Amino acid sequence: MGWVSQWQDEFDIAKCKLLATGRNDYFILEPGFQLVLEGGGERVQITVLDETRVVAGVTTRVVEEREWKDGKLQEVSRNYFAICEQTKDVFYFGEDVDIYKDGRVVKHDGAWLAGVNGNRPGLMMPGTPKPKMKYYQEIAPGVAMDRAQVISLRETCTTPAGTFADCLKIEESSALEWFAKDYKYYAPGIGLVRDEDLRLVKYGFVK
Repeated sequence: MGWVSQWQDEFDIAKCKLLATGRNDYFILEPGFQLVLEGGGERVQITVLDETRVVAGVTTRVVEEREWKDGKLQEVSRNYFAICEQTKDVFYFGEDVDIYKDGRVVKHDGAWLAGVNGNRPGLMMPGTPKPKMKYYQEIAPGVAMDRAQVISLRETCTTPAGTFADCLKIEESSALEWFAKDYKYYAPGIGLVRDEDLRLVKYGFVK
């Protein structure tokens, strides 16, 4: 990895047996699992679908994310993930994005797929996160270069869905937007419980 300040972008994925279903402490990749977060006039619904897609030769799980603002649908993304059987690292293989305006799809900003145009899978959630870990979540030069740094594993998060101890706090930034930073919190056994103004309102398996 070289300098301590560098962001990891190689993950030995070739050594992994990649699965389309599984979980680690902070990320559930099992069909039917759903998280709903609300706050600041926004609502986000994240659902692990009973669908897979082959991306860069790997069978990935499709996770749909729907975003509303003031009751109007803003964006629907289909995200592609696989989990390493050995390490429980969850890798991100890309996304298809539909951005809506007045009920119609108007653009697809941020869409990318591993294996296309030099894009490579990123690490969405380490199987064993440790403070100060720094890694790329998306490796799509010029399109999506989101990255994450583990800040803490001992946060307490209060949400409408409950209060959760020992949460993982991650600072997200982008190599494409130098000043953009936000913070996400993940609860053990659940996943994302807070994203800036958004707080978890319900979670669990849906039909």
